[in-house]
Amino acid sequence: MSDFIAFKKVAKRYGHHQVLGDFDLTVRAGEKVTLIGPSGSGKSTVLRILMTLEPFQEGTVTLNGLSYHEPNGKAPFFASEKHLRKVSGSVGMVFQSFNLFPHMSVLRNVVEAPMSVLDLPRQEAEARALDLLKMVGMEAKAHSFPGQLSGGQQQRVAIARALAMRPKVLLFDEPTSALDPELVGEVLGVIRSLAHEHDLTMLLVTHEMRFAREISDRVCFFDGGRIVEQGSPDQIFTNPQQARTRSFLSSVLGGGMNA
Repeated sequence: MSDFIAFKKVAKRYGHHQVLGDFDLTVRAGEKVTLIGPSGSGKSTVLRILMTLEPFQEGTVTLNGLSYHEPNGKAPFFASEKHLRKVSGSVGMVFQSFNLFPHMSVLRNVVEAPMSVLDLPRQEAEARALDLLKMVGMEAKAHSFPGQLSGGQQQRVAIARALAMRPKVLLFDEPTSALDPELVGEVLGVIRSLAHEHDLTMLLVTHEMRFAREISDRVCFFDGGRIVEQGSPDQIFTNPQQARTRSFLSSVLGGGMNA
């Protein structure tokens, strides 16, 4: 498989605070990669750069052959809005806080972007939306509003909305962190089905270590804006090579390394 996503020597700073420095990451088409590590280590920043929500100061990022630079390679590093819309059309993102439009029904939340961005006719957009809502178990709530749904239901709608754009890569930024514990399982179940049944490239930031071990092809441990260690789930969770990785896993798994 070819490199579908490539970060090469990327630097991201907020003022004098450097979040990523000389950062490298490649992801193959169809690969499921989970990013783990302490809060503030740069994991979510990687997703936000891919989604074109954050500029970066140095290095290069490419997605399916499209560069996040201007096509001619000249400064500024962040490309024009027109070019970035072309890039980001291949990416869907599910946020931790759902980000649904509260004044729109569930169905309208899912059809809005395909109609306005992809120019899909309403009938086609609604048919696609209903299929996706059925897939995530939310078809019966198509005419409800977000405020009438539980957090888990809202997050399942958010997943359907991201899929409605037919993305080639799907990003999950702590998709269960805003949920009550009893609702976590229903959202993880949907993500599990996507990972196992669909040929999507997926990047997932999560603190759910057991889930990361179950669905990932590769796990990357972040600390201080860089990847300290990466490998198969069995390698990372059973036999991590770096002391910092061992320390982190011991703290989040309560002293046991067997997630």
